[in-house]
Amino acid sequence: MGNPLHVPCILLTLPMNAKRYRYRSEAPFLPAFIGSGFGVGFCPLGPGTAGAFLAALLWYVMSCFLADPELKLATLALVLLFYMLGVWAANRLSSYWGEDPSRVVIDEMVGVWITLLAVPAGHLWYAIAAFVLFRFFDIVKPMGVRLMEKMRGGTGVMMDDVLAGIYGFMVLYVVQNIIVPLWD
Repeated sequence: MGNPLHVPCILLTLPMNAKRYRYRSEAPFLPAFIGSGFGVGFCPLGPGTAGAFLAALLWYVMSCFLADPELKLATLALVLLFYMLGVWAANRLSSYWGEDPSRVVIDEMVGVWITLLAVPAGHLWYAIAAFVLFRFFDIVKPMGVRLMEKMRGGTGVMMDDVLAGIYGFMVLYVVQNIIVPLWD
């Protein structure tokens, strides 16, 4: 039967370097499905933003059903689980898609969840701020974020977004717990 992601892959983009990497249709389904954030990474415009948006949307839905302590635990569990899955998937996919390809967005999902750890349950505006802060730090790559990209394998794919998520968490935490209370 082949890889179910074969058709969208061929329709959206062509392999970057066919001599160096095998065609995407040969990539194993499970690592491709996980690494691409359930297929969102195949979005032709802004796959990283699409992956982060999906993760933020999933978090917001969870925040409508879980109280704050349970939401924090569930988010932390997602971070840990998806970090491990992301390292595994990126390692498996590197020989097919290259090092840190844009269609691997599980790292963006983990990063935005880290920033969302600073957001109280059900607070839409803080969740939007978390998304924007994470994307800012992920794109600008300040203070060591770019250095994380130099790490090899799946760990390197994941760690730059983990650090961007930590920076977003720190800024949001300071705003929420120090700056906003000054105005009250």
